Amino acid sequence: MAEENWVLTVTAQTPTNIAVIKYWGKRDENLILPINDSISVTLDPDHLCTTTSVAVSPAFTHDRMWLNGKEVSLSGGRYQNCLRELRSRASDLEDETKGIKITKKDWEKLHFHVVSFNNFPTAAGLASSAAGLACLVFSLAKLMNVKDDHSKLSAIARQGSGSACRSLYGGFVKWIMGKEEDGSDSIAVQLADEKHWEDLVIIIAVVSSRQKETSSTSGMRDTVETSALIEHRAKEVVPKRIIKMEEAIKNRDFPTFTRLACADSNQFHAVCLDTLPPIFYMNDTSHRIISCVEKWNRFEGTPQVAYTFDAGPNAVLISHNRKAATLLLQRLLFFFPPNSDADLNSYVIGDKTILQDAGIQNMSDIEALPPPPETKDNTSTQKFRGDVSYFICTKPGRGPVVVTDGTRSLINPETGLPK
Repeated sequence: MAEENWVLTVTAQTPTNIAVIKYWGKRDENLILPINDSISVTLDPDHLCTTTSVAVSPAFTHDRMWLNGKEVSLSGGRYQNCLRELRSRASDLEDETKGIKITKKDWEKLHFHVVSFNNFPTAAGLASSAAGLACLVFSLAKLMNVKDDHSKLSAIARQGSGSACRSLYGGFVKWIMGKEEDGSDSIAVQLADEKHWEDLVIIIAVVSSRQKETSSTSGMRDTVETSALIEHRAKEVVPKRIIKMEEAIKNRDFPTFTRLACADSNQFHAVCLDTLPPIFYMNDTSHRIISCVEKWNRFEGTPQVAYTFDAGPNAVLISHNRKAATLLLQRLLFFFPPNSDADLNSYVIGDKTILQDAGIQNMSDIEALPPPPETKDNTSTQKFRGDVSYFICTKPGRGPVVVTDGTRSLINPETGLPK
């Protein structure tokens, strides 16, 4: 390796994912080994993703990372576990155009700069750590010429953030809890790609983009130590649900998918309430959204929408087709209209064509929405203006990709620092 001040970079984009059968609780805190299997759907990275640029240079004196414009420490055990695993798997690399040769042994001495950006709120219950750690592992693996497949990489990403292992694939993904003590069989596998069930449309109600009071890490630890329900959930309930959910995804059976996803979300939050001290991730707005969906599903006689909530108040609402998503958006905007000074363009983001399908072009169209038919008899049509920060319209999406357009790199190729 020539002692020059060259900088080599790779940029990648990785999606976030939302679990429909939840992961909650570890049997090994250090290796991040879960107490049950989980299943997730990967969200379209055009709307929710992490972009990460990584750089290596002999001029770098230590590993550094910038997240959303701020420098953060890479000294934490989880980051270090990932870096150690990747360095041990690195291969020789030659870049003839730049005249750079890096041997496997060189990687142990070289340092990295990592610049990462989420296009959605960090630590607000939208699995930002999953996308972030998956992107860190995926981009560094590409930079270091790691030959492992995505399944092996998922075992490394898992050591950074459990849910990150599921972000290494698109579509529907299962994280197998595994049985080995070293975690070698605790990996993610793809159940079906993003084209398998293309009818699904997802609307996320961002109730709060604030950082949550109880982190997932400490919440899980408290639950495993104090909840009487968690063992029953992990041993008796989840294994049966996993089998049924795999079948529902394979057969595109939306009623079964909905029943399982909603029940599992509710049980996850029940386990949080059963923790000492109790953990409250959902709030009144979350509960009102559940009520709105449940009433509509019952009124129609067949499920139109599934709901699921991770460790936060934000609702992820999965509609069985575009028409149902359009009707859902009308209901959400009726009950949760924006504040009068809001901008429609920033209140509904992502795939805005659903807004057009719903016949909404401006704020006055929202005010003109009629009450949904299921509210006509006896229920209140009270509105909760401003209780939802914004909505994201999206769909199931692909796994991580390398971004080949150099202009989209977040790192200055001359200095190795953030642009």
